[in-house]
Amino acid sequence: MQFIPYLNFDGNCAEAMASYAKLFGGQIVHQSTFGEMPPHEGMPPLPESAKNRVMHAMLQVGSQSIMASDTMPAMPGQGAEGCGGGYQKPQGLWVSISVESVAEGKRVFDGLTQGGQVAMPFEATFWSPGFGMVTDRFGTPWMVNVAA
Repeated sequence: MQFIPYLNFDGNCAEAMASYAKLFGGQIVHQSTFGEMPPHEGMPPLPESAKNRVMHAMLQVGSQSIMASDTMPAMPGQGAEGCGGGYQKPQGLWVSISVESVAEGKRVFDGLTQGGQVAMPFEATFWSPGFGMVTDRFGTPWMVNVAA
């Protein structure tokens, strides 16, 4: 069994995944847009504003992966919980990263803070020689933890 975070974005998924690939030393192994979807019977017309949004992306970092997509733009009559309801900021979760050294933790944390908002500065705690919490510029909340 493997747990894979699936992140949602508001039109900037491609930029976010490229940034994460560079920061984490990974490779985007798949990325496709809503405009590339083949039409099928009963499918409503795709709004022009959705065609270049990422339908699905997968970033591979070693044996781990992160998947992501952009949400569809908000459409009249669609609730926020549905596919056409638009983007909602993540709530009630953090993506936790475990690294082996303080130097690597600091590097990753500093990369995530660029344009983001620090919730807890990266520093030693009673359980770890380095831990910090940040919501990056794309709206994803991260915890960076150095293995004790």
